[in-house]
Amino acid sequence: MGKSKCKVKEKYNWPMTILLLVLAVVFILGPLYIAVLIAVKDPSEMANVLSFPKKLRLQNFVDAWVMTDYPRKFMNTLFITVINLVFTILSNSMVAYAITRNKDKSKFFNFAYYYFVSAMFIPFNVIMLPLVKQASAFHMDNIFGITFLYIIFGLPMNIFLYTGFVKSIPPALDEAAYIDGATPFQTFYKIIFPLMKPMSATVAILSFMWTWNDFSMPLVLLSEEKYQTLQLAQYVFKGQFNTEYNLAFASYVLVLIPILLVYIFCQKWIIAGVTNGAVKA
Repeated sequence: MGKSKCKVKEKYNWPMTILLLVLAVVFILGPLYIAVLIAVKDPSEMANVLSFPKKLRLQNFVDAWVMTDYPRKFMNTLFITVINLVFTILSNSMVAYAITRNKDKSKFFNFAYYYFVSAMFIPFNVIMLPLVKQASAFHMDNIFGITFLYIIFGLPMNIFLYTGFVKSIPPALDEAAYIDGATPFQTFYKIIFPLMKPMSATVAILSFMWTWNDFSMPLVLLSEEKYQTLQLAQYVFKGQFNTEYNLAFASYVLVLIPILLVYIFCQKWIIAGVTNGAVKA
């Protein structure tokens, strides 16, 4: 009896696809278009926000650059972000490795895993006031203290992602390294850590976007002007009776450009890494 081969053609729901594309353009590119539009307008043309300016006023970007002290605030933000990324990748990956390899053997590591993951469900607003009090008591209300806090607050999500990825690495590699005389530390950094590059790239990108865009933690911790980040610098455009919207939006665009470039060039690692961590955790 011969086997019949049935070819199933994929059917695409074109109306739904077009609808989703339109919604993406409206809700994603729409706000970006409006931000750029306002950023190049003259203050006299602000009556109609959606109208195209008669003349592009690029001086807004120069004024915003000066008023926000962009180079200093940029370096502050970059310092916090880079230091956070380096120590997050080195420390969080090692913690996740230890938890994954011992979670099924030890109640302590099993409890540690759920302890870290459960912290993802605690809103920042709940711990904001106690955090400010403790940070002030330990003199952590500065650029170095907030960098350390970013590493700590990133642990829950990063542990969740890393542990899911480490499960896909065969434990036989650990056993082979142990037989060859390698210590657990050597096993991790010489064998396991290089294999974690895809997830490390994802964690780095997500941590970069979170740290760069964060407003709440710098607002409550960085009281001194010299330590402020780019996000806090946006307050300079808001007065008691009026707000210079054209300069404010020009500043928003300047702040947005670095993170937008990172996301455009690294989005495939973000999507792939999050999917791997969620499925295998």
